[in-house]
Amino acid sequence: MALQNKATLVNQLMHQLENDLANANFDSAKRLQVLEQLKAHGRDPTDAEAIYSKTGITVLSRYAFGGYPSQASQEALRCIANALLLAARLRQVFVDNGSAEKAVHFLRNADDNYEFLVCRILFLLTYETNLDFGKLLLSESLAENIVRQLTRHIKDSDLPREPAASPIEQMAVVETLKLVYNIASTKPENAATLNAAARPVFRILRQTAVPKPPLQPPISVMLNALVYLDLSTSQGGMADQQAQPVWEKQDIVKLMDILDISIKSYKPAQLETQALSLLTVMRQMYSGATLEMKVYMQSILLPAETDRDLPLGQSGSLASRLLRLTVSPGLTSLPEVISAFLFELSEKDANTFVRNVGYGYAAGHLMSHKIPIPKSAKQTSVSSSQQTQIPINPITGQRLDRQPSDTMPQMTREEKEREAERLFVLFERLKANGVIDGKNPVQAAMEEGRFEELSDSDPE
Repeated sequence: MALQNKATLVNQLMHQLENDLANANFDSAKRLQVLEQLKAHGRDPTDAEAIYSKTGITVLSRYAFGGYPSQASQEALRCIANALLLAARLRQVFVDNGSAEKAVHFLRNADDNYEFLVCRILFLLTYETNLDFGKLLLSESLAENIVRQLTRHIKDSDLPREPAASPIEQMAVVETLKLVYNIASTKPENAATLNAAARPVFRILRQTAVPKPPLQPPISVMLNALVYLDLSTSQGGMADQQAQPVWEKQDIVKLMDILDISIKSYKPAQLETQALSLLTVMRQMYSGATLEMKVYMQSILLPAETDRDLPLGQSGSLASRLLRLTVSPGLTSLPEVISAFLFELSEKDANTFVRNVGYGYAAGHLMSHKIPIPKSAKQTSVSSSQQTQIPINPITGQRLDRQPSDTMPQMTREEKEREAERLFVLFERLKANGVIDGKNPVQAAMEEGRFEELSDSDPE
């Protein structure tokens, strides 16, 4: 079809819809047919000005929210969603004609198709409009409707299930969670209004099988939505509900499983961006957890006694792999997030932090945050287990009785002298070439009297 004919056809279809609104001269089948044709032509805004205009959005909004049968209503919503995606200027038009409030009301009793379409449209309205989402959350019951929709997706069993047989259900959940994230991330007061969404999100997460690799939708959007919500272990829900735990032990077990699989599945550079929401949610959960839950998280995420058979970070445990990421080259945000989390797991106490992870891993975080280095960092400490009390190396965190013994033969006096001379010459060459600057340490030691001449008769 020639491009000029498309513009003519789109104008004709829109004119037919305007006449139908005025005279109701279409039956349901014809109305649906015209809307489907309009949707097909509207996928590309070229020569579709009749759709991508104030009149076009207004006409389609009347079909979407005017009490027409669901098939016609949903086709109109699809046309609107395409137009708002491809032409940002039309989003404010949609807001100005009062359609945003109507969309929120539709969300109250929406099925999967309506939930997907309405939340997609509301998500687009979070960009480049003056829409007051704070008002929608409270006065128009958007927060209540979002929680209602998320709760609708909770199944009777908490056993993880594969993706829904109907893809539209998962698509609807993803769109709703994207909307939650965008609204909650803008203003703290908006996030507070949406806190009741945390509980159903955890339940849905618990019932969702972990994909491979794990940090992809729907898992990733669930984690993003939780980042800005209050994850205290006890908070109020809707107005008619008593305070209940937001999350349970099986939820943190699920997240630690996702973290474990993620570290195995992604390269460090990928984790730098994709794992931040996961770690942030876990930190927030720890911050508001009960003492029992804190102890449990510490037992998994901090090095265990068995990890100390080797220098910390060298075993295959989740705690060791987390430590290795803190010193992985080329990373910026991830090491800081992990180190801060481990510091919190150590009750924000520098002595406990050094004892838990070793000074080698703790030093960077302590110095960058101007936290005084504890004296224990230079002293042999003891195992954190009250039963064993085995001395450990404060730098590496390894048990002293597991450190390899030095099997190299001791150097003779002549070998020591040759090595000192070699180091002296090497330093002078580097200094002459401008590679390093400063006084030769061997010369400085001689001047300070730390070397003395020994006779040939002196013992080794």
